[in-house]
Amino acid sequence: MIINLLRFSFKPGVTEQEQEQVLAAMRRTASVESTVFSTVGPDLGDPAEGFTHAYLTAIPDLDALERYMHDPVHVEGDNYILPRLAKQYAVRFSDESNPELPEKIYAIYGEGRNTAETCR
Repeated sequence: MIINLLRFSFKPGVTEQEQEQVLAAMRRTASVESTVFSTVGPDLGDPAEGFTHAYLTAIPDLDALERYMHDPVHVEGDNYILPRLAKQYAVRFSDESNPELPEKIYAIYGEGRNTAETCR
């Protein structure tokens, strides 16, 4: 299982309506067939860290990660989401102890980038 956690905040000037649209886009992305479970909502960590929300998704394996990264819902979502985010911090981890897994994951993430630098 590959877990992706993104903590983030919105840029100044992003309206509440835009914030809701971003969260809706994240929920659509998180519900594509290649995910096992997901959640999007308020970040409950220390407010001094500057994060207001979090996105978490679980993906079962590398093949599913490849599909997730290239899924049109994900690509379209990133094009709307990323320009509206300010501070971002990604944590990725797995329940698999394969020493080659990080390299394989980051290769897929690198191939999937179709926009400016992204934490996803």
